[in-house]
Amino acid sequence: MPQTQLTIETRGQGLYEFTGEVADFVRRQGVEEGLLTVFVRHTSCSLLVQENADPDVQRDLKTFFSRLVPPSDAPSMSWVTHMSEGPDDMPAHIKAALMAVSLAIPVAGGRPVLGTWQGIYLFEHRDRPQSRSVVLHLSR
Repeated sequence: MPQTQLTIETRGQGLYEFTGEVADFVRRQGVEEGLLTVFVRHTSCSLLVQENADPDVQRDLKTFFSRLVPPSDAPSMSWVTHMSEGPDDMPAHIKAALMAVSLAIPVAGGRPVLGTWQGIYLFEHRDRPQSRSVVLHLSR
C-alpha cells in the first residue's frame, strides 16, 4: 500500500491548495481503483475539499472562521486559558477541532474522484508561517 508525506509551507492563515501534488502521487502509483486517505499531522490546521475556481470562496471561508473563532485576546474569548504560543494558538486548535484532519477520496481511472470545481486544501489556522506535514496513503 503506497504512502508518502508532503510538506506544505504556509504563509499564515489561509487555504493552500495541493490537489496537483495529490493527483501526481496517485498517478505515479499506477492504481486504477482504490481509496486515498489524506491526513495532516498537526493540531492547529485542517484539511478540506472546496471550490478551487473562485478565490472569493477561500477569502470568505477564512473570514467566516476568523469571525466564528476570534483570537484569544478578543473580549469574547476571555474564557481561554491556553495561550502559551500567542493569541492565535487556542483559536487554531478550536478551528482544527471543528474541521477535518483527514479526508477519504475515492480513486477511479487512476485519478482522485473530485468534482469539476473541487480542490484539496490545507487550511492553516496559525498567523505565522508553518511547515505542515501531510500523509497520503493509497489503498487498493
